[in-house]
Amino acid sequence: MTGVPASAAGGARAATVTARTAGLWNIANILTMVRLVLVPGFVLLMLHGDGYDPAWRSFAWAAFSVAMITDLFDGQLARRYNLVTDFGKIADPIADKAIMGTALVCLSVLSDLPWWVTGVILFREIGITLMRFWVIKHGVIPASRGGKMKTLAQGTAVGMYILALTGPLATLRFWVMAVAVLLTVVTGLDYVRQAVVLRRAGLAAERERARTRAGTDRESVR
Repeated sequence: MTGVPASAAGGARAATVTARTAGLWNIANILTMVRLVLVPGFVLLMLHGDGYDPAWRSFAWAAFSVAMITDLFDGQLARRYNLVTDFGKIADPIADKAIMGTALVCLSVLSDLPWWVTGVILFREIGITLMRFWVIKHGVIPASRGGKMKTLAQGTAVGMYILALTGPLATLRFWVMAVAVLLTVVTGLDYVRQAVVLRRAGLAAERERARTRAGTDRESVR
């Protein structure tokens, strides 16, 4: 007899097994690695020849789509099945930014997309990532619904620009990209607001803890 209920012991054993199976080579991390490997492959497909062959652009679109789909599933799988690892925490956001940033730069190099659009999106994505590290000791800025809409709009717009579209669809992709840029700016400003609020609250809490410790020290001296 150990004095530990069977259900609790079973739960502890299950948690231990789950923790042990959450090694580097799990499905979530493999999907992240696939996304990283797709980045150079995408570049080769996108810039093949003169970069304007509709067939090769379709292949590049397929690679981009696979990368975006893996982005939808790897994080969910990691959280749902307790597959979160240090590698995943670092590699997942890098893979996200890498495939989107690469696609934007390629489109601008081919003069399909204005450089200022690429600059705005990349500035926002890199800036928000750095801001998350800036306030990480005070808390985590959660992903918002607006941020998810931004990601969907960016992926859709960039995907449409990768394809060699003409006529009404070419006009439509312009407006989809306009919506994506608008959401990029608006959600970026909202993240800045959240970061400032979170940091102020964190600093205030630190000052309050410092005052409490100082008061406790004075009482102990007495």
